[in-house]
Amino acid sequence: MVNPKVHPRLLVNPIHFLALGFGSGLARYAPGTFGTLAALPLLWLLHTQLSVFNYAAVTLVFAVVGVWICHYTANALGVHDHPAIVWDEVCGILIAMVALPLTWWNVLLAFALFRFFDIVKPGPIGWCDRNLHGGLGIMVDDILAGVAAGATLHLGYALLNTFQ
Repeated sequence: MVNPKVHPRLLVNPIHFLALGFGSGLARYAPGTFGTLAALPLLWLLHTQLSVFNYAAVTLVFAVVGVWICHYTANALGVHDHPAIVWDEVCGILIAMVALPLTWWNVLLAFALFRFFDIVKPGPIGWCDRNLHGGLGIMVDDILAGVAAGATLHLGYALLNTFQ
């Protein structure tokens, strides 16, 4: 089912195609979750082809450029942070997996933690979501949710290694 408020014709524009998460943002229900799922092949490709440093660098570039991509599509749609704009989720899950081994367990935990922090929006994540606008406002809460998810996983692994 396609989101009725966003015409699939937007996908022919490469900027909208990215902002709409390769089309996953057009899902009628839970477009953020579908956007995160759509990022998994990209996550796998980057993780398997790049060093940790290069993976982090590409992820940073995606996040910085994402501010402009999301702003551009939000203006075209006439709605700030339209649910169909999911490039922020794509970047968020990539951030959550920085410097973690690519295992199905890590991807599953990163996915679950990222979606949790993105939906619940605790502390500064919620503040950014409510107070920042434009492309920066669209991106920053998901960047922070990705950082929180990744930090939680890294902390969990550090604690497990401490008690072994």
